[in-house]
Amino acid sequence: MIYEIYLRSFADGNGDGTGDLAGVRARLPYLARLGVDALWFTPWYPSPMADGGYDVVDYHGVDPLFGTLDEAQRLIAEALELGIRTVVDIVPNHVSSAHPWFRAALAAPPGSAERALFHFRPGRGPSGQEPPNNWRSEFGGPAWTRTAGPDGSPGEWFLHLFSPDQPDLNWGHPRVRDAHEEVLRFWLNRGVAGLRVDSATLLAKDPALPDLADPGLAPEGPSHPYADREELHGLYRSWRRITDSYPGDRALIGEMWLHEPGRFARYLRPDELHTAFNFDFLRSPWDAGQLRRCVDATLAAHGGAPACWVLCNHDVTRTVTRYGRARTGFDFAAKAHGTPTDLALGTRRARAAALLTLALPGSVYLYQGEELGLPEVEDIPADRLRDPMHFRSGGEDPGRDGCRVPLPWSGAAPPYGFTDEDAEPWLPQPKGWAELTVEAQEGAAGSMLELYREALRLRRALPALHGAPLEWLPGGPGVLAFRRGDVVCVVNLSDRAVPLPEGHTVLLTSEPGPPGGAALAPDAAAWTVQDGKDGGHA
Repeated sequence: MIYEIYLRSFADGNGDGTGDLAGVRARLPYLARLGVDALWFTPWYPSPMADGGYDVVDYHGVDPLFGTLDEAQRLIAEALELGIRTVVDIVPNHVSSAHPWFRAALAAPPGSAERALFHFRPGRGPSGQEPPNNWRSEFGGPAWTRTAGPDGSPGEWFLHLFSPDQPDLNWGHPRVRDAHEEVLRFWLNRGVAGLRVDSATLLAKDPALPDLADPGLAPEGPSHPYADREELHGLYRSWRRITDSYPGDRALIGEMWLHEPGRFARYLRPDELHTAFNFDFLRSPWDAGQLRRCVDATLAAHGGAPACWVLCNHDVTRTVTRYGRARTGFDFAAKAHGTPTDLALGTRRARAAALLTLALPGSVYLYQGEELGLPEVEDIPADRLRDPMHFRSGGEDPGRDGCRVPLPWSGAAPPYGFTDEDAEPWLPQPKGWAELTVEAQEGAAGSMLELYREALRLRRALPALHGAPLEWLPGGPGVLAFRRGDVVCVVNLSDRAVPLPEGHTVLLTSEPGPPGGAALAPDAAAWTVQDGKDGGHA
């Protein structure tokens, strides 16, 4: 189980209102007690923070906002002493517009070696006033921004699939490839166990930078000019050789938003990425049929690579809110902003989804705060919003800040122990989170935190949940039921109570209260084991 830490919002150790490495180090005992195996840190590198650190200036350091490189190394070592490994985020598609390479490119003339590290092109139209092609930014608007010449006159355009603060690198250039291989070695030499590759399918571009014939074309396949291109497989084979040259278990984890299982599976061949996020599971609505199809397709696509299950991350609506909406399918954090939400229903479903996810074969990624049952924060004042998605949309899209609000640790009012009492968190916390703090949930029977702790304890203790294959069982309409060895997981997504397997003892249920009973309520899940067996644990 890998725990995602969005560093700015986890815990503040120096009292300036922003989460940092000191805060994480102080909370390592909490993470060990929760039962995590590894920590994935979103970027901690020096950055102007135009996009939460995904606009990197220096891949070999730590931003002073978070601490120092020496402190990061101490954190990696201290976590390892507790049996917790570290995964760092690398961002190879783009750098910050403040990166020395890009500053040099802006100062250099068209056709220069400095500009060859990026995608600079003259514009279209009589005076070059139109972008070089029709590509759109992931954050809205054109994927191109025009530069100014030395005398202030309009110049070339540069490509950015995200914000103008994040110019795309030219992965056809050997200097770009060599520099990133050095980045991999830099962090592997400092003891990290894995590297999460941001936007892993977007790095390579067709050198001709042609128009998209169909702007709605799925971002995958050999005909796409900038996504899922064939050149990527050679790149990841070279990275795999690097990670495999280090002792111990090291991993490359891809962030890949691909719909076609066959395309997805090609990145998980034995000599490429070790594994990749399964976003189809996150995108699936609260529907038994769709979830089962997703599980089957995922396990088939991964082949020999372990599946990665994820319910939430720093880019999407928190699970409690998403499952509490009438529209329960996937959305980025802002897409259904303001939709009526039944948080009680969402919490029941999120608890059940936790047991479903933790019973599946493979690894699970848990976004910080999900173990507390935090909802999306939808009333952040406009002047406190930070996400570039908000600004690129002209204010129409509130962005992803609602899932990035700092965690509540203790107390009855903000800042809930996240930072010093007289400090202002970098994003405001709601006033109604007192019952959701770690302090309030610690040891409280039926709390979301204790549910996750017990589920993770059992997941470690039950050999069947380590390696036994998944076998579907009859469950009836709206019910998911499967066996892994001696352990059975039943998830009731219907609107009626359903019977649990006869002759079985309930090990754990998502419903508050002691396990037991012969029936499972709607929007609930249970783990059971046949009477006379203990699932392989005492």
